[in-house]
Amino acid sequence: MSSASSPKSFQHVRYLWKDEDAARLAPIDRLVYRSNRLGEDLSLTNTGGGNTSAKLPDKDPLTGETVEVLWVKGSGGDLRTAKRDGFASLYLDKVRAMKAMYLGRPASERGAKSKAEDDMVAMYAHCVFDLNPRACSIDTPLHTLVPFRHVDHLHPNSVIAIAASVNQKRLCKEIYGDDVLYVPWQRPGFDIGLAIEDAIKKNPKARGVLFGHHGMSSWDNDDKTCYETTLEIIEKAARYIEAHDRADMTFGGQKTRPLAAADRRRLQIDILPFIRGQVSASKRFVATVQDDEKMLRFVNSADAARLAALGTSCPDHFLRTKIKPMFVDPADWNSAAGDLDSLKVAIGKGIVQYRKDYQAYYERCRRPDSPAMRDASPTVVLIPGLGMFAFGKNKSESRVTAEFYNCAVEVMRGAEAIDKYEAMNQQETFDIEYWSLEEAKLRRMPPEKELDRQVAVVVGAGNGIGKETAHRLAREGAHIVCVDLDLAAAQATAGEIVKKLGEGIGVGGTGVSNCGPAIGLACDITRRDSVAQMFGDAILAYGGIDAVVVTAGIFFSPDKTGHIPDEKWAATFGINVTGAYIVADEAATIFRKQGLPGNIVITTSANAVVAKKGSLAYDASKAAANHLVRELAIELAPLVRVNAVAPATVVKGSTMFPRDRVISSLAKYEIAFAESESTEDLRNKLAVFYARRTLTQTPIEPCDQAEAVFLLVSQRLARTTGHVIPVDGGLADGFLR
Repeated sequence: MSSASSPKSFQHVRYLWKDEDAARLAPIDRLVYRSNRLGEDLSLTNTGGGNTSAKLPDKDPLTGETVEVLWVKGSGGDLRTAKRDGFASLYLDKVRAMKAMYLGRPASERGAKSKAEDDMVAMYAHCVFDLNPRACSIDTPLHTLVPFRHVDHLHPNSVIAIAASVNQKRLCKEIYGDDVLYVPWQRPGFDIGLAIEDAIKKNPKARGVLFGHHGMSSWDNDDKTCYETTLEIIEKAARYIEAHDRADMTFGGQKTRPLAAADRRRLQIDILPFIRGQVSASKRFVATVQDDEKMLRFVNSADAARLAALGTSCPDHFLRTKIKPMFVDPADWNSAAGDLDSLKVAIGKGIVQYRKDYQAYYERCRRPDSPAMRDASPTVVLIPGLGMFAFGKNKSESRVTAEFYNCAVEVMRGAEAIDKYEAMNQQETFDIEYWSLEEAKLRRMPPEKELDRQVAVVVGAGNGIGKETAHRLAREGAHIVCVDLDLAAAQATAGEIVKKLGEGIGVGGTGVSNCGPAIGLACDITRRDSVAQMFGDAILAYGGIDAVVVTAGIFFSPDKTGHIPDEKWAATFGINVTGAYIVADEAATIFRKQGLPGNIVITTSANAVVAKKGSLAYDASKAAANHLVRELAIELAPLVRVNAVAPATVVKGSTMFPRDRVISSLAKYEIAFAESESTEDLRNKLAVFYARRTLTQTPIEPCDQAEAVFLLVSQRLARTTGHVIPVDGGLADGFLR
């Protein structure tokens, strides 16, 4: 390999380094810059994977003396998004002193899986520079013992393809010569760090290392050269694979005929809630769908069943995807005919068998001190004709699962092109999956929120009560499908939620399934086809639904005689009653497919029980909606609870209180106002008037309704169904009777 690279010389990786940007940065910020540029190119490493380091001089805050500090990407961080606080900092001399401590243990007590190795991890806390709280990477010994100032450690698909080939050592020599060292698979830690240190002493001109079944590292005393060396190693692997690739025949050719996109979407929407229900037997999962050309090429291929059964290779992959995916044999269902009944049977049997196989794997490989077996359900389901369905505890996690199995597929493709794919030994896989350090990482995770793992569809989320409800449920961990007749308003609410919570990590997912914790969709609830389209998008985005909240409603101001035209009467019932019914009816179909308990909450009104002049159609429709709730509760029991929230005169943020209605009401109640006053000021006047009529003497706001909705969709009122909760400040005339 050359010692310098031209951006134009790369065909498979992106050269993103810009001297003018790097020159303006302090040394530690150059490390962040290098890391971000590496992470930005998704062909170089997976989300959350890989780590980078720099050995830099700094002033000791205690003595004022200049010391060498090892900066290394922190555990669990992501190269693409990492900032300075994502890097651990350690006194280099102290970390190096740990080498003598490790070697001081008897040889019989040392090794990749020894207690001595794990004991070293606790010692990093004694090496922390400047009280930095960031936990360092498990690969810290690699970065410490490589005798160069800058080190990159990545998991590129093309390099892992070589590392996961049967003849990986020979291929490494053939492709790289003496430029890249080869080290067979070994769990990260001091032992492998020492092995690399020794290999570099024997071959000081080496510029990198290939780790069997794992990835690669490169190094240099100049950070830009280190970056370029990383690209060169990956580029060389990619070119070698490309030269040997056999297109579709790399996977043995196509066995299942591809489906048209529209047919594939229809079948995915139909089957996905069923799959979600099956894999969520212990805890609910959120899904991500991948059906791009590369994934379909794999799942439709002749070799897919064989390769899927072998399992994944890189530890970063199988920690998310489990040891192997569940693969539906194309012989068990006719994808061309769209035979969903046989597909459901195949999936049901397949998941039962998968759990048995996983338990057998656990019992076969467990150690005396192994943690208890985790959920045995698959996190990746592969269906010829339809693609991949990946699962995680939230959208971000499922996107990562999808991303990692995408990587696994590309690794298998590369390995099969140049040699023969070889999965990692199952005992080695188990020892990583149930490693005490991985278990400790899981235990450090914050407790889940009340609505984590759930998907809530909020109809009317563009404004008022619906908007507030969407935000309230999102704060409790729910994924939110923001629905409104006004698409822009729905997307605005979803955008606000995503901005607060972040997009999450992971880059898996095709189309709408590549979404974040909230999405905005348009829907006309008076049209069943529109409602079905909306729920279809929600299923493709998240895998299914757990709660549906209908806050959409309409009020037509009457004329001077107190009446509205017949068409507005019909529209009032069409939206306030029939629309709510259509939404609930379509949701019920999804709930039944999932077989998971669900919730429906419909917003009615105190007007449903208070007869008064001037709102005949609205009041009658809300009375009908109240009874609709009771009927639905009976129809959908015991799987789905159906309840209602009955607000009264929620003026703030409500689209049902446009300026003309507010002025009409102020005039009706003889409340003084001026035409020059803003709409918001006029609304406040009306809200204060309404508040004075209540027992609590307080205005009713959207957040009050949202709190009631949250209580109903949570487990706090898990024994309540068919009930209407008034949130009206206390209207004596509105007491339910």
